[in-house]
Amino acid sequence: MTAQNALTTETSSLYEGLDTMNARELLTNINKEDQKVATAVQAAIPQIEKLVTAAVAKLANGGRLFYIGAGTSGRLGILDASEIPPTYGASPDLVCGLIAGGDKAIRHAVEGAEDNLDQAWMDLRAQQITEKDVLIGIAASGKTPYVLGGLHTAKAHGILTGSISCNTNSLISTKADYPIEVEVGPEFVTGSTRMKSGTAQKLVLNMISTSLMILLGKVKGNKMINMQLSNQKLVKRGIGMIQEEIPDLDEETALNLLTAHGSVKKAIEAYQKT
Repeated sequence: MTAQNALTTETSSLYEGLDTMNARELLTNINKEDQKVATAVQAAIPQIEKLVTAAVAKLANGGRLFYIGAGTSGRLGILDASEIPPTYGASPDLVCGLIAGGDKAIRHAVEGAEDNLDQAWMDLRAQQITEKDVLIGIAASGKTPYVLGGLHTAKAHGILTGSISCNTNSLISTKADYPIEVEVGPEFVTGSTRMKSGTAQKLVLNMISTSLMILLGKVKGNKMINMQLSNQKLVKRGIGMIQEEIPDLDEETALNLLTAHGSVKKAIEAYQKT
């Protein structure tokens, strides 16, 4: 069992003398460490599956997904949440990322913000979280007070909880219904969890949100049929999707359908009803 005062994420780098390495050596060794991340995430798939299975049932019944975290972990949650509406045409309220210290902390560190045990629950209450929703706490160390407090109180209110940490037997895992632990080993720069730990968290978040959106019907085949048409590249992609589904349709007609209905899915459905 990993002692809380000897977390893997805090143990010394496997590499000495980083300041004596040239650029090629630094890049090669960082990449060597990064290659360990996917394998560590693979080992956690059974844990991720349990969380996704429980969460999709909640979201299918009108629930929402919340992420809470501090520092890098909080920023990664916000990044994942912010990409759901344009990619899948989902409501901006469906997935919400909250960070210790509020929006200012997205760009600048807010001193002491992560040490407040009560703040996460206050932030969640401001979003009117209910037991219909799902909360995932993200903390590489597995012991961030902001995240621990939020999970503890949410669970006491009957809210389904999950966690993502990068230490085995971490404290955060005891606060979540569905804990995920991805131990990637010591960071290349000792304690710099924005590196392998951050990469692992990003991979897991991608897996969770992408799987949820597919299971909720936001994808057809392998296409993002609900994506927002926010630029010419995506409009052209949308036209191609429509023509692939309806091969006899010319480009101009496909564009007109897309413009009229606002999404690939709605355009195809409208054409099929005619």
